[in-house]
Amino acid sequence: MSIVYAAATKTARMTAIVTAIGASGKLKLWAADGTTLLATFTLAATAGTVSGSVLTFSDANGATAGILNTTASAAGTATKASITTSADVDVVTNALTVGTTGTDIVLDNNVFTLSQAITINSGTLTHA
Repeated sequence: MSIVYAAATKTARMTAIVTAIGASGKLKLWAADGTTLLATFTLAATAGTVSGSVLTFSDANGATAGILNTTASAAGTATKASITTSADVDVVTNALTVGTTGTDIVLDNNVFTLSQAITINSGTLTHA
């Protein structure tokens, strides 16, 4: 039997994630193997906002060119994402899906070449 959380508990847990990320945490994109780091984004000073059971990542770009931008540190296809503090302490590990539509992290393109510009168009983390 799966665990069912009350709405207030879900909101509190998602708020705790924002607190754990702290100022200027990181969102990292990984290849399917989970060991090849493809890109690292610096999150906004406040990682995001919580509404109910959903954390929506903040716009670090002032509403231009998606919410986050960086360049690829390796070539590959991004399929997973993780979140760390600014000191690289894991907060959410390889739990987020990545793609160009219908995923937690929505990119302009999830197939990278080395040094390619990458834009995150939107990002959410939803409590199960």
